[in-house]
Amino acid sequence: MRAFLDNLRLAFGTFIANPLRTLLTLLGIVIGVATVIAMMSLIEGLRLKVNRDLSQLGANTFQVTKWPVGFGRVNWNKYAKRPNFTLADRDDVMKHATLVRTVSAEDAHGGQKVSTSDRETRPTVIIWGVTPEWTETSGVEVQSGRFFSQAEELEGRAVAVLGQDVVDVLFPGTDPIGQQVRVRNRPYTVIGVLQRRGSFLGIASMDNLVMLPMHAFHAAFGQNRSVDLNVQAIDAASVKQAQEEVTQIFRRRRGLSPFDENNFEVHTNDSMTRMFNSLSQVISAASFGVCLLSLVVGGIGILNIMLVSVTERTREIGIRRALGARRRRILMQFATEAVALSLLGGVLGIAIGYFVAFLARWVLDFPAVVPVWSVVLSVVMSSVVGLAFGIYPAARAARLDPVEAMRSE
Repeated sequence: MRAFLDNLRLAFGTFIANPLRTLLTLLGIVIGVATVIAMMSLIEGLRLKVNRDLSQLGANTFQVTKWPVGFGRVNWNKYAKRPNFTLADRDDVMKHATLVRTVSAEDAHGGQKVSTSDRETRPTVIIWGVTPEWTETSGVEVQSGRFFSQAEELEGRAVAVLGQDVVDVLFPGTDPIGQQVRVRNRPYTVIGVLQRRGSFLGIASMDNLVMLPMHAFHAAFGQNRSVDLNVQAIDAASVKQAQEEVTQIFRRRRGLSPFDENNFEVHTNDSMTRMFNSLSQVISAASFGVCLLSLVVGGIGILNIMLVSVTERTREIGIRRALGARRRRILMQFATEAVALSLLGGVLGIAIGYFVAFLARWVLDFPAVVPVWSVVLSVVMSSVVGLAFGIYPAARAARLDPVEAMRSE
């Protein structure tokens, strides 16, 4: 233990004696470790935000759609040939499914302007056509006013429920209930305002929208469209069985044989979460590879500086060998110096990574969380890099002949 402490003291004495050289040597390790910590904290925060945002899409629900949800190449021509979902499909599920509490239909058209007599939004508002059951299946509540009724939906009345972003632009400081808005030059009376939900994944606002009754939506945007069906099971334990029941209903309704694949998609929050987690694993692996490359560059810097250190301290090594220091002691001295140097870089990198995560939480309101495993991995990687790239200079120092070393100037 005394030998180890002595080696550690010598190592830090060398660092203090050569501060600029030590700092430049540390940069590779610091950048690599800081990148690992920062990237893993952002990816973990994104995963938590995805789970939280998806949990807001409604309890015990799943979605039946014409289109797939996924990443990568998608053969859209194949899916475009599938039959559309209609309100009659929703009614059929409600009539025959025994494990379903309710079903809502929804459709959307983005990039729209919403205006009043004196104000106008940017052309980024999403107009949603939904049925009255939508609030039950989406987990969204009305903050003021009310949602539209079954009669208003069936009659296609020109009423609207606004998201908070639209209210902020069109009705700053005033009550929008009872006011009129225009979408595609069609007037709609505001009957409600949705609760503020924030952004999805920190990217797209979930409040920049206007809800219309489905029949009113079709009148404005056309009926030759496929709706998405949001299905709520009777309870959480019945979601899987409800999915199978609804799948069989649509297979029979569409005349599919036992050997035909489904010509529709069934999505759950869990499946979308698993899909994102798979994507985040790929991103993590790619990020880890880039960070590992940075650590290798830092290790080469340590190798270079340790070889220089051995050359500069040849006379010191000779004197220590002449006074009785064994090769193992010299080897441990320089190996300890290399590991201490890389660990110091690792600690500084971890501190910078935590600072980046703190900035993400404070400035961007992003739930960046540093996983404990990433900290442990960074420390281990720093130690391994220091040891791996410090062994050769340490062995070279240990092999020096004491007489020849003492003759060195």
